[in-house]
This record gives sequence, structure tokens and C-alpha cells, in this order.
Amino acid sequence: MSLFALAPLSRAASRTPGGLKIGLVNNMPDAALKTTERQWRELLARAAGDARYTLRVFSFPDLPRSAEGQRHVAEHHEPIDRLWDGEFDGLIVTGAAPAAARLEDEPCWPTLTRLVEWAERHTRSTIWSCLAAHAAVRHLDGIARSPLVAKLSGVFPSEKRANHRLLALVPPRWAAPHSRYNELPEPALRARGYRILSRSSVAGADIFIKRCGSLFVFLQGHLEYDAGALGREYRRDVVNYVAGKSDRYPELPANYFAGEVAREMLAFRAVAQRERGDALFERFPALPPMQAPWHQAATGLFAGWLAQLDTRRSRRFGWLPLPVAAPRPAAPTYA
Repeated sequence: MSLFALAPLSRAASRTPGGLKIGLVNNMPDAALKTTERQWRELLARAAGDARYTLRVFSFPDLPRSAEGQRHVAEHHEPIDRLWDGEFDGLIVTGAAPAAARLEDEPCWPTLTRLVEWAERHTRSTIWSCLAAHAAVRHLDGIARSPLVAKLSGVFPSEKRANHRLLALVPPRWAAPHSRYNELPEPALRARGYRILSRSSVAGADIFIKRCGSLFVFLQGHLEYDAGALGREYRRDVVNYVAGKSDRYPELPANYFAGEVAREMLAFRAVAQRERGDALFERFPALPPMQAPWHQAATGLFAGWLAQLDTRRSRRFGWLPLPVAAPRPAAPTYA
């Protein structure tokens, strides 16, 4: 019997008679647009069990997209104005591909800051993923992200650092996938009232929260990833190097490839660093089926998150239901 069969979510949402209303604002680049939506849909389905919810998808209109990306958005996303005028229990916001050194110079910055302020007042809880987490923290408290020496990519041990009902169904330790070029410094987060729920000795703060009217949950990792996501990202980065779009060959994702697969990847790297050209990529090793050891933790985290959005189930757990968000003081100004 599954964990969620033992404690299913109630079928009545906190504010919505037909079930929980969840919004997904997907700002990922075109190459990951469809995959990201599939990953979040699969994660929510695992976490919710037989609970009723609806997922509505949006994206920022000010992000540059190819013709194919624009077509997907037009066919599968709702206009952002329907988000501003809608009523949602929870919201999930993904990051965008970094385009500028400063977050304030990103093309979607004005829309993202408006979304932060909207989510504070109109959701019970919002999840900010990766670059969206960095941008939300910057807007809320002026904390700047710090660039890493090299891309952080791989699966890293993470563990609980605080007891919180969000983690009630999460094991004490798990492995979390990360893929990013920047990080948020933990001392600065703690100093501004963020609570670190989990961290990695290598990847730093993993999951952290702050009450901003709405309960804001920040993820620096990618618990929504399917098993093959890091491998596909690595292949994409290799393609960019082989095609001359990048001058740095990517490192293997840590704790991901093993044995003969890792040796084949390193052998291809040795060849690619001597030769360049698109034709070389035809010899790139095939990506094998991979495991996703983080799925148990991811499912538990999102089961806890969905339960917090549902007043009836919160009460059965002995939790206080999350209130509808209230306004907070004005956001900081930037130097």
C-alpha cells in the first residue's frame, strides 16, 4: 500500500469546491518547455494520489522564443492576464535561462516582480524553482545570487535541517538533483528570516521557506526532474561545445553516470577537445536508462505542500490551515 493511500488528500479544496486550483508559470527555454510541463504534471499526479485539482499553465510574454516555442505557448498556455484575474490556491514558478549578469536586467524581471507581489496576496503558498527562487529572493529582500566557479550539475546528498510539516512525508536524507550557475548564500538567507529546511554539504541550501503573507517555498534544486534530465542537459552542453557555442567542455554531472557509461563519456570528451565540428557529435555515446533516487523525497514534499493548501486535510493532520496571503511592506530598492 502506498504512503498516499494511507493518507489521501481530501476531495474538497480550501477555497475551491471543484478541487485545488494550481497555477504553473513555466518560463523554461524552448528546448525544455514541454519536458518541464510533463515533469511537473507527473510529480503533482504522484503527490496528489486521487485528490482533485486542476493545473493551469502560463508563461511570461516577455521571454524571447522561437517560432516553435511561440506556437506551443499559444496552444497550451493561457494568457498571463488570466492569472492576474484568477483565483488560485497554489502557484509553481519555474526559472528562465539566464540571459544577463544581473537579475534586474533579465527581460522578464518586471513581470516576475509583479508575480512575486501578486502571489503574496493571492495564494496560500507559492513554490519558486531555481532561477525563479533567486529572482524572488532578490526582489523580496535584496539578496544577490553569487556566481559559482563552474556549473553545479549532479545529484547531491541532502538532509533535513528543520522539522516542518512540508517535510512530514520526506525521509531524513535523500539525493537531490541540481543544475545551476549561481547560488544564494546561506548566511544572508538566515539573516533575512529565511528558514532552511534542507541543505547539502556540496550544493548548499536546498529547500527553504519564508512567510510573505503566502508561504513561499524556494527550491534551488530540481526535484521535478525525471531520471534522464541531467543526462539530456549534459548532452546539450556538449553539443554547444562541439558546435563552438561554448569554449568550456562541461564536467560530467556528479554522482550520475557510472562505470562504463562514465568511461565512454570521458573518452568522447578527449576526442572532442582535439576535434571540433557538428559531425563529431554523431559519435556521442547513447544515454542509458537512469534512476531517479530523489522521487520519493519529491513526492513526499509535494504531498505535504498540497495538503497545506487543503484546509480539511490540514486539520486532520492537526495543522493550522494556510491563510490567504496578506499585503507586506514594499519591496527593497536595488543599487
